[in-house]
Amino acid sequence: MTVVTLELHGVTDKAAFMDRCARSLHFPEWFGRNWDALFDCLTDPDWMQGRGGWLVRVSGWQGYEAAAPEQWRTALAVFTDAAERWRDTATPLRIELTGQAHPTPGTSG
Repeated sequence: MTVVTLELHGVTDKAAFMDRCARSLHFPEWFGRNWDALFDCLTDPDWMQGRGGWLVRVSGWQGYEAAAPEQWRTALAVFTDAAERWRDTATPLRIELTGQAHPTPGTSG
């Protein structure tokens, strides 16, 4: 399983969030930096191929949640939906929120 950290410290808007996702998760150049494109990349078999799954540890997310709570909820929904898509496969996707007291459905923390 490939383990990556998605560090969101200092992220306060969607554009910065998408840029961090693109860099940290090594998305292809065609990544459109919107919610649909995030889901498409997270569920793309070519992105997942040969890695035995992904564990994405999201840290420093609290500032983004405070600055843009609706965007953060959307990001969590996309992560949850993508993880669900891979759940019963040989290449699971897990999202772990670090520093969280109570796990969000579909994630661990």
